Amino acid sequence: MIPFTDIFAISSQKQFEKTALKVFRYQHENNLVYREFCDLMKVEPQKVKTLQQIPFLPIQFFKSHAVVSNTNPVQDTFTSSGTTGTITSKHLVTDTSIYEESYQKGFSQFYGNIEDYVVLALLPSYLEREGSSLIYMVEDLIQLSNHDESGFYLYNHEELIKTLTELDQSGQNVILIGVTFALLDLIEKHQFQLRNTVIMETGGMKGRRKEMIREELHEQLCEGFGVAAIHSEYGMTELLSQAYSLGEGVFECPSWIQVLIRDTEDALTYIPQGKTGGINVIDLANINSCSFIATQDLGKKNPNNSFEVLGRFDNSDIRGCNLMVL
Repeated sequence: MIPFTDIFAISSQKQFEKTALKVFRYQHENNLVYREFCDLMKVEPQKVKTLQQIPFLPIQFFKSHAVVSNTNPVQDTFTSSGTTGTITSKHLVTDTSIYEESYQKGFSQFYGNIEDYVVLALLPSYLEREGSSLIYMVEDLIQLSNHDESGFYLYNHEELIKTLTELDQSGQNVILIGVTFALLDLIEKHQFQLRNTVIMETGGMKGRRKEMIREELHEQLCEGFGVAAIHSEYGMTELLSQAYSLGEGVFECPSWIQVLIRDTEDALTYIPQGKTGGINVIDLANINSCSFIATQDLGKKNPNNSFEVLGRFDNSDIRGCNLMVL
């Protein structure tokens, strides 16, 4: 077993690659679903020497299989949101302390000490169901912030408007984490002029509003909240880590996550920086499930290793994920 503390101590590309290859061999040996997938891809683990040679498990496997790399009891099951009748993803987590260390260290890397902020959460669609990894994270951040004013809001907009305005005017640093449709609902009720608040959108209209392109959405949110930039969080049920954007939709990863961009026509080929393709994520915090995930998101990678999310594959034609062979 690889000590997970090694994962969060990574400080160089060489160290990341070495650890990722160790994790790959560990998961190939201990994760039955991943091993079968690698076998069907005719991958021999001893011949895998680079990140690009590691097979990435299509994210849809979390809907149909138990993706685990040990036999320990499941401590928590995170589930994806889905429309009625759709099959949701299930991430079986056998050690929630790794998730906690991941998001706490990740937040600290981008924002500093959580106790410097009041954390306000406007996440109605997530609060209204069970199994949300986002709610698990935000609930803990609210507790760690150690401010009485930190907390969740559902549809009590007037109370949130009052609290947010008073905190911001007092000079208190605030982070408002909100699902996209709820943030738009809020600024339709009230126009803010915030000076000490970070607005972080978690993406998704959840069927409540028409989808919008990022530029248009962020322009509306900047205007409505009176801020210069909208921050974003890139995370998902199947990952135990998040990337953050401090504006312009450009995401950066903590040191234990990396993104590769695959060709949309050939999932085993990678494309150059600046070109659009399918996003593959290496999340070493997923030590107990699978750290190598081929997502259904489209994006591009920038020269400084940051990345942008540009959309999703059309479900009717996911050629970039044509590895559903199990």
